[in-house]
Amino acid sequence: MPSVSTTSSVRRAAFLGFRDMVPLMIPAFPFGVVLGLAVAETEFVPNFVGWLSSSLIFGGAAQLTAVTLLASGAGFLPPLLGALVVNVRHVMYSAALVPRFRQQPKWFRWFGPYLLLDQTFALSSIKEAEPAEWRAYYLTAGGTAWVTWQIAVAVGIVFGPIIPDAVDLSFAVPALFIGLLVPSLRTRPALLAAVVGTLVTVAFAGIPNRGGMLIGGLAGVIAGTWADLRSAS
Repeated sequence: MPSVSTTSSVRRAAFLGFRDMVPLMIPAFPFGVVLGLAVAETEFVPNFVGWLSSSLIFGGAAQLTAVTLLASGAGFLPPLLGALVVNVRHVMYSAALVPRFRQQPKWFRWFGPYLLLDQTFALSSIKEAEPAEWRAYYLTAGGTAWVTWQIAVAVGIVFGPIIPDAVDLSFAVPALFIGLLVPSLRTRPALLAAVVGTLVTVAFAGIPNRGGMLIGGLAGVIAGTWADLRSAS
C-alpha cells in the first residue's frame, strides 16, 4: 500500500502534467482543425476513417502528410514513406528518454511510446521527478494531448467546410512549434538548435513539399548536438 505522501505526490505530478500540457495544446487545436478540414476535403479518405487515423497515427505532421498525399492520388507507398520521414525525429526523442523508460514497469515501456509526440517530449524530457511521479506526469500530459487532438480533428471534419475562406488557419503550424520551443530553451545547445533550425528553414523555404522544414530540422539537431558535445568536453 503506497503511503499517503507518495500518493499525494503522484496525484500532484498528474495535475502538473495536465496543467503544463494545456498551454501547448492551444496552438495545436487549430492545427487539428486544419487536419480535420483536409480530411473533409479529401475524396479518397472517408471522414470516419480520417478521424480514426488520429488515434492510430497520433502525430499531426505525419497524419497531415499522409492525408495530403492520399488526396493527391499518390497511392499507398508514398503516404506511408512520407509519414515515416516526418516522424523520424521520434527516434531521437526515444533515445533521449531511454534512461527514464528503463525505470518504468514493462507495461509502461510498451504503452508509453504511443503518447510520445512533440509536446509530450518537450515537457517530460525536462521534468525531474521520481519514476512514479514522472510516469504520472507523462501519462496525464500525453492523455490530455490525445483527447484534445481527437476533439480538434473532429471539429475540423464537422465544421471545417463551413469556415469562411477569409479565416486563415495557416498560422497554426508555426504557432504550434513556437509553443514547443519555449519550455526547452533553457540551455545554450537548445537555443542554438532553435536559432539555426529557424534560419535554415527560412533560407530553404522555397523547396517543395516542405523540404525546407526537414533541412532546417536536421540543421538544428546537428547544431544542438555539436554545442552539447563542446559543452561536455
